[in-house]
Amino acid sequence: MRKLGLVLAILLALQGVGRAQSNLSKTVSINMNRQPLADVLEIISNQGNFYFSYNSAFVRRDSLVSISASGKTVQQVLLQLFNSQYEFKESGNYVIIKRKPLQLTIVTKPVTVADKYYAVNGYILDADNGVKLSDASVYEKDQLVSTLSNSSGYFNLRLKAKYPQAALTVSKELYEDTTVLVNAAQKAELNISIVPLNFYDVVISPEDYFLPDSTVAQKQLDTSAIRAYRIDTAEVDKRWFTRFFVSNKTQKQSGNIGNWFAQKPFQVSIIPGLSTQGKMSGQVVNNFSLNVFGGYTGGVKGFEIAGFFNINKKDVKYFQASGMFNLTGGNQEGFQAAGIANTVLGYTKGFQVAGVSNYNRLNMHGFQAGGVFNYNQAGIKGFQAAGVYNHSGGYTAGMQVSGVFNFARQKLQGVQVAGVANYCYHNKGLQISVINIADTSDGYSIGLINFVRRGYHKLYLGTDETLQGTFSIKSGNRKLYSMLIGGMNWEPDNRMYSFGYGIGREWVSTRHFALSTDATSQYLYLGSMDYLNLLNRFNVNLHLRISKGFAIYGGPSINFYYSDQTAKVGEYAIDVPRNGYGKFTMDGNWRGWGGWHAGIALF
Repeated sequence: MRKLGLVLAILLALQGVGRAQSNLSKTVSINMNRQPLADVLEIISNQGNFYFSYNSAFVRRDSLVSISASGKTVQQVLLQLFNSQYEFKESGNYVIIKRKPLQLTIVTKPVTVADKYYAVNGYILDADNGVKLSDASVYEKDQLVSTLSNSSGYFNLRLKAKYPQAALTVSKELYEDTTVLVNAAQKAELNISIVPLNFYDVVISPEDYFLPDSTVAQKQLDTSAIRAYRIDTAEVDKRWFTRFFVSNKTQKQSGNIGNWFAQKPFQVSIIPGLSTQGKMSGQVVNNFSLNVFGGYTGGVKGFEIAGFFNINKKDVKYFQASGMFNLTGGNQEGFQAAGIANTVLGYTKGFQVAGVSNYNRLNMHGFQAGGVFNYNQAGIKGFQAAGVYNHSGGYTAGMQVSGVFNFARQKLQGVQVAGVANYCYHNKGLQISVINIADTSDGYSIGLINFVRRGYHKLYLGTDETLQGTFSIKSGNRKLYSMLIGGMNWEPDNRMYSFGYGIGREWVSTRHFALSTDATSQYLYLGSMDYLNLLNRFNVNLHLRISKGFAIYGGPSINFYYSDQTAKVGEYAIDVPRNGYGKFTMDGNWRGWGGWHAGIALF
């Protein structure tokens, strides 16, 4: 039993060692002559049961290599395949092949310190291949000074001598940030190497190749598994407005430096780049910002005003005004006003007003007024007013008022008032316009045409005591539907035509029976448009449903008729209704009577 226990312990220990063994220390055997590098790596991957990952810009997969190794580690085999400029890292079950970064070289020169400033210059290089890089940002965060390397990778930066030491940071898109310390007591020419951000567009899997190891691999690799690095740049820099008003150098600085921001009490600028913070203004959040013509800053936490425009990469709080435009890359809270347009790429919370338009990518919570239109890509909660058009791309709670059209993409839990039309997906509030449209409705729509796609749609064909033929189109929902109505009399010497509008409600609805009431008003044409003949009816409708989409209806009505026509015109009627219904006389040209109506209902 003791021997058995000892054997089991040894086996478990060996298993643990095997599990802990790194991929680079695994042993492989391979013998290949002038074969593509990708095929050689595939065989090693298969033997070691791990993945290779590398950037094809630096590792040529189609280069021909020869190697003979028996019982050697993966590390030793890779050292035979690649020269000393490469290194091998492990990450999970991946072996990553990458170029070694070049080392930073500092060449000091005789000390030459100016009274107030001293210069630092040198070159920016790619750490992988030594290429000199243009348009790299070199900046000092505390002093807020910066420059760009030229087409030869050369930079020259002036620093304040009162600071004994400065930390220079080098940033460039697709490269890792690098920081170097320099002293005011020396003039240094720097050769600064920056490392590309790692991304690997080739992944070799051990499952790609299952043929015997001695066989030459001819199969094409599957490169569908790609790891790509996405640059996180400020969205505001991509807008045409920024590209038009901000210099190319300032935009490159912003793209290089990215998400680093400082906070300062104030700044003053004439135009972007010509300010107290120079080309670093786009990386600074200020408490007070004054832009004579226009400004480009990291953001505002306090007060900002401009003669023409404000451009902010991040949030704006709490007051901002400009003569023409405001462009905010983050969120806006507080008061924002522009003579022409406000554009916010985050959310707005507070008061936003513009002479022409307001745009918010995210939610608007508060009051928004635009002379022409307001466009919110997400929802709103508050009050939205525009001369022409209001747009809410999400949930809408509050009120939309426009001269022409309101749009709410999702649920409306509030009020829409428009001169021409309203639209919402799900109406749980109130729509008031000539045309109201919704997909579903639990609320109310008041207008000439109310269309609910999944709502109440009926076509009524019938007759009544006044008109031989009538029709009405009912749409909306059972709580409130609208009616477009018409009718005619074709009886000789009693002709008439009618058209009008009404509203109604269905009170009871079962499988075989329904009860509704409606009120209508229609104009009666009796041969001349010079007179006003207005028939107002209140109907009670009893429905007997024969099948789905077909019912018989009928019921009583009460009528109130106004007419200032006293003379008969040709074959048109003059006495309404013609047959002897119990009429009751009212003041002036008004009279009334009790009546009836009946017919069929479709849909």
